Amino acid sequence: MAKVEPLGIRRLESVHYYVHDLERSRRFYTEVMDFAEIGGSSEELTKAGKQRSLAFMAGNCVVVCVEPRGEGGRAWRWLQKHPDGVGTLNFEVEDVEKTFRLLEKRGGTPIDDIRRLKDDGGGEIAFFSITTPFGDTSFRFVERRGYRALFPGFVEHPHPRGGQNRLGFLAFDHTTSNFPTLAPALLWLEHVMGFERFWEVQFHTTDIAPDQSHGSGLRSVVMWDPHSGVKFANNEPWRPFFRSSQINIFCEELKGPGVQHLAISVKDIIHCVKQLRERKLEFMPTPGTYYDALPERLTKMGVGTIDEEISVLRDLEILVDGDGEHSYLLQIFLKESSGLYREPAAGPFFYEIIQRKGDKGFGAGNFRALFESIERAQQALLQGHR
Repeated sequence: MAKVEPLGIRRLESVHYYVHDLERSRRFYTEVMDFAEIGGSSEELTKAGKQRSLAFMAGNCVVVCVEPRGEGGRAWRWLQKHPDGVGTLNFEVEDVEKTFRLLEKRGGTPIDDIRRLKDDGGGEIAFFSITTPFGDTSFRFVERRGYRALFPGFVEHPHPRGGQNRLGFLAFDHTTSNFPTLAPALLWLEHVMGFERFWEVQFHTTDIAPDQSHGSGLRSVVMWDPHSGVKFANNEPWRPFFRSSQINIFCEELKGPGVQHLAISVKDIIHCVKQLRERKLEFMPTPGTYYDALPERLTKMGVGTIDEEISVLRDLEILVDGDGEHSYLLQIFLKESSGLYREPAAGPFFYEIIQRKGDKGFGAGNFRALFESIERAQQALLQGHR
C-alpha cells in the first residue's frame, strides 16, 4: 500500500482501565508501582457517568482506572462482558478535525462527532472516539489547546498523592494485543489508521520439540505510526494446538480480542526490578537454564558483551535480546492481574518493563530461548528422578 497521510498522532496519552476494585488499583499503582495519584472524576461526572475514575501517573504514562457506580455506564457495560481490562486508548493529536476527516474517509467508524469544550482559563479541548477491531476497546483522539484537566470533569489534586516515580518509568513503549485472527486488525491498522509494518515474527514450540503432544505458538506483527513512533504489537494463535496457544487462552479469558499488555520504558531496569521485588511484586518466572545459555546466545546474536552482570540478571530474572554489536534490550513481564490477585475477574492483562540499549525489536529471541531453557530444566528434573 502506498504511504498515506498521517493522522497527526503525537503520542499515546493515556489508557482507561476498567476495574471491579478501584481501591485495590489505587494501592497497586501508588504503593507498588510508585505512580502518583494526580486526580479523579468530580462528583458530578461520577454521578452522570455512573462510574468513578482515578488517574495515576509516572513519567509520561497515565493510567485512568474506572470503577462502575451503578448500572449503565461505560465501565459497567465493559465488566458485564469482560474481566478487568483496557477499554479505551487515548491519543493526543495535532488537529482533531484532520484526524476525524481522514478516519471517516478511510472507513473508520466514529462513535460520536467531535466534542469541543473550554475551561475557566480559556483552554480548549476537542475529542471523539471510534470503534476498533480490538474487541470492545475504543480509540479516542484528543486535541488540546491549553486545556489543563486530563478530561472534562476531571479534578486534579492540589498536590499529587502516593508515589514519586522513584522507579524511573518513562513512557509507554508499545501496546500488545491478541486476536483469534490477525488479518482484520492488520488491514484496519494499515488502511484506516495509516500505520505501517515495522517488525514480525512467528514461533511455535514444535519448531524445537516436534514430537510434543501439546504446544503453543503465535504469529506477531508490529505496526507503527512513523510520524509519532506509536507502536502496536499484534498476535494471533498459530497451529498446531491452536486452542492451547497462550494467545487463544488470553482471548478466551478476556472473552474476546483486546489489549494483552502495555510495555513501559524505564531508565534503569535493574534498579526498577530490584525495588519491585522488594515490594513482593510477582513476575513471570524464568528458569536458571536460560542464563546458563545466555553468553552463547549473545555471541550468536552478534551482541557480544553487555553492560550488566549476567549473575544480576539471573537473580532478578530479567531477559535479554538483541541484534547487533552492543545493541540489545532488557525486559521482564509482570504476572497477569488474575495471577497477582488470585482472582479470575482481575483479568489476563499485565505490564512489561523494558529498557532499550540500541535495539528496536520486541524480544523475539526470548520466545525460543525461554522455551529451550524450560525444556532443559524439565529434562534435568526428569534425570534427577531416575
